[in-house]
Amino acid sequence: MVVIAGRRVSPQNLGGEYEHITVTPYAGALGAIIGGVDIATEQEEATIAEIRRALIEHQVIFFRKQDFSPEQHLAFARRFGTLNQHDQVKGMEEYPDIIEVRQEPTDTRNFGGAWHGDVTYLPEPPLGSILYAKEVPPVGGDTLWSNLYLAYEDLSPGYRAMIDPLTVIHTPALIYGTKSMDWSKDSSMNSSPTEAAHYEVEHPLVRTHPESGRKLFYVSGAYTPRLKDQTEEESGPIIDYLMYQATREPFTCRWRWQKGDVAFWDNRACLHYALNDYHGHRRIMHRVTINGERPVR
Repeated sequence: MVVIAGRRVSPQNLGGEYEHITVTPYAGALGAIIGGVDIATEQEEATIAEIRRALIEHQVIFFRKQDFSPEQHLAFARRFGTLNQHDQVKGMEEYPDIIEVRQEPTDTRNFGGAWHGDVTYLPEPPLGSILYAKEVPPVGGDTLWSNLYLAYEDLSPGYRAMIDPLTVIHTPALIYGTKSMDWSKDSSMNSSPTEAAHYEVEHPLVRTHPESGRKLFYVSGAYTPRLKDQTEEESGPIIDYLMYQATREPFTCRWRWQKGDVAFWDNRACLHYALNDYHGHRRIMHRVTINGERPVR
């Protein structure tokens, strides 16, 4: 047992047996390091099944010292589902399913620099993303993840009962809409403000994970500005508190990148945050995102 936010909880199935990979828990709240996998080679079905199981149990899994091509990156990701092309950020010219998350030494804005889940505003948000470190700064540029299961389960029964039936609005408008900051002016990301970002999608505020069966609340920073049938001012106290709850330190882990590292996270069960603390240095990551399903209560 471990103590998180004053409560004794069981780590996520740490005693489970794996036959094809090694799984070493990384932090008390979430995360595990996977060994015995070379992403550049085709994996057996049994190995893929165990990687998926580790992902569901630990929410984010890490692979060290990997070296693979864009084609191999895509082939590995396709073992877990069909691939998603970001609707607001253009992928690489030769590989449109890969977003190059590039920050040059002169850039002042970084991609993913706030707590969020990836493109949760889609009708069927992603299962997860696989991020590959191509070039990293000498210090800084860490990424944090937070466990939305623990954040939900830590709420009082009364608060959970209050939020369980609510619906939340997801939209890309605040980040990619016509009144948003132009990514092309202060970053190296291939995205500009567009009218196409002005749409809304409704999702349950509290969803049931389709594979684990566990409940969590589904907020995503600026992508979730309000609750259904409420104004932003009326919704603010609930959404702000849930974002605070979701990102409390006891529910998080922090990864210090090395070249060749890979992170694969369950976008349905955690938020993440890329730190922007390496000005004057280059950071290049390749991200592939896997399609998911419509959230249900």
